[in-house]
This record gives sequence, structure tokens and C-alpha cells, in this order.
Amino acid sequence: METTASLKKTSLFNKHIQLGAKMVPFAGYEMPVLYTGVNDEHLTVRNAVGIFDVSHMGEFIVKGKQALDLIQLVTTNDASALYDKKVQYSCMTNDNGGIVDDLLVYRKSENEYLLVVNASNIEKDFNWIKQHNTFDAELSNISDELSLLAVQGPKAINTLQKLTDIDLSKIPYYHFDIGTMAGIKDVIISNTGYTGAGGFEIYIKNADAEKMWDAIMEAGKEFGIKPCGLGARDTLRLEMGFCLYGNDINDTTSPIEAGLGWITKFNKNFIAKDILLQQKEKGVSKKLVGFEMIERGIPRQHYLIADANQNIIGEVTSGTQSPSLNKAIGMGYVKTEFAKPDTEIFIIIREKPIKAKVVKIPFYKANS
Repeated sequence: METTASLKKTSLFNKHIQLGAKMVPFAGYEMPVLYTGVNDEHLTVRNAVGIFDVSHMGEFIVKGKQALDLIQLVTTNDASALYDKKVQYSCMTNDNGGIVDDLLVYRKSENEYLLVVNASNIEKDFNWIKQHNTFDAELSNISDELSLLAVQGPKAINTLQKLTDIDLSKIPYYHFDIGTMAGIKDVIISNTGYTGAGGFEIYIKNADAEKMWDAIMEAGKEFGIKPCGLGARDTLRLEMGFCLYGNDINDTTSPIEAGLGWITKFNKNFIAKDILLQQKEKGVSKKLVGFEMIERGIPRQHYLIADANQNIIGEVTSGTQSPSLNKAIGMGYVKTEFAKPDTEIFIIIREKPIKAKVVKIPFYKANS
């Protein structure tokens, strides 16, 4: 068990305490799980604007003549399609085709890339990439130098535009720019986020984190901005059907099983390519699906999934009561024959089979 003393703190720890956040251990950090409440924070992001401290995330720089070659080998997506200021969602696979991590790849220039990885995997990911670096490429872990703020929601652009001369409406989805914001230079402003509500992710040096937080909170005041914790981040991403590492994907699940075939490109060589190509061609025995509850009950991670005859066909990986849709939703792996939308399945809750059905994701669509 992690003790509070052994946990790392982000540069905004004191802010969270001042704001009355409930702090919990997460990925080796003491992180805010909620402030006013998960539902309140969730709906604030869907309808207006919220700010998240996600400084626990990991950042690596890969640079050098063969930086791209290294990235191409360790990631499944085709990074050669990137151009300057473009971002790509990708994943890294192990020798068996399981997922080491999912990540973002930023192309800063032809010979320099920024990789953004999950907090709980920083050391594992860094060692994995380093192990495969037989190229003319330099790898450095800058995770402890950067803070990261996710400003999410339909009013995020109005909030942040007050703080910069960069025209934020000209940064397309999954692109970024670097410039001055809130008087702070060399800020990475990225049109990305894991909420499905639109917005930007702001990378700054640790020393500038409090100044940036205060400026954003002030700029967003007229739009009802609220600080948001990991609880709302989880319900927001689940409504979009976005995978969470450690829940929906891990070292034993493949991108093909997880519905991440779209970031798995076979026009290049990468680790475990042959295994994944075989899975794509021959099919897989289990698939990650979204489902909604038909009968009352909230699905939780590790609950078993059964068919009508109570045969176990899978397991829940994520589940919640959706604040936007006001119904219980979840994701889980099921045997492939049960993966079609509208298939009836049963979630075993307190030893009782509770009826649910497989649905297409995302669960939530803007204006739905």
C-alpha cells in the first residue's frame, strides 16, 4: 500500500488542498479525485469548461536522425504520416502483441518528437523504448520537469483565447502550437484531451504551473469554470468509449481485441506485427465492447459477464452511472460471438445476472 509520505506531488498540490479537493493515491502521486463532486464536475465539462491537473502524465523526448525509426518500431500507428505540429494517438506492443501502453506522439520537428505516456507506466515505457533503441536517436525522460493542464469543455476555447495571441480556432483537432500564454513563453498548446468535450492540453514548466492555473481560473470565471478531479475524468472518458490503461487495455490485451485496429498500421515494421496481422486476418476470440444496463444495477471492473444460460462469456473492465445519459454503462471483453450491437448479455452483480445489451460506442454524442 502506498503511504502518503512516499507519494509524489504535482506542482499544483497546494492549490488542490486550498480548493478542498479530496486527494487519493494514483500512479504514485497524490492526486485530486474530486472537488465539488463527480457529477457536478462532469456536467461542467460537458456544458461549459473544467480544468484538470494531469501533471502526473509522463513525457519523453526522442530526437536525432533516426528518431522516427525508433518510434516506428515501438509504436503501432504510422508515425511517418506526422508533420510538424501534428499529434497522433498510438500504442506500444510487447513481444506477444499485448499493449505496453497507449500514448500520444507529437512531432515537434523532423528529428524531434514528444511522447506522452500514462503515469503508471513511465518507468516501464522508458525502459521498453530504451531497450529497443539501436538507432541514432537520443531518448530522455522529462516527466518530472513538466506540468500538464487539461482545459476541457465547449467554453475552453473562449477561456484560453483571452490568454494568448495565438488564434486557437486555427489549431485543428490533434494538432498543437507553441507560444506565449498568460505571459508564459514556450507553452505547448495542444487540441487534444480525453473527455470528448473539446478543449486543449497545456504543457508548461513546473515553475509556471501555479501562474497558469490561476490565469485560466480567472479567464474562465465568466463561463463557470471549475477544477475537476480524476473521478470526472474517468466518467467523461468512459462515455466516449476511450480505453483506460490498466482497466480496458494492458500487457495481455492486444490492440485488435481492444478495438484499436485503427491505430495498428501494417504498412511498416513494428514489434509483434506478425502476431497482430494474424489476429486481424483470422479473427480474435474476445473483443472489447460497450454495453448499457437494461435492468437496474451499476457494472464495476472485474464483474463477470454471462449469456442467457449463465455461461461466463467475459468480464467488465470499466463501468459507471453515466452523468450525461443518466443510465449505467460499461465496457468489457466478451467472446467474439457476443460482440455485435444489440446482443443481450448479463452482468453478474452480487451473484445475480442483471440484463444489459451491447451498444456501439461512443455512448455519448454531443447534442445527444
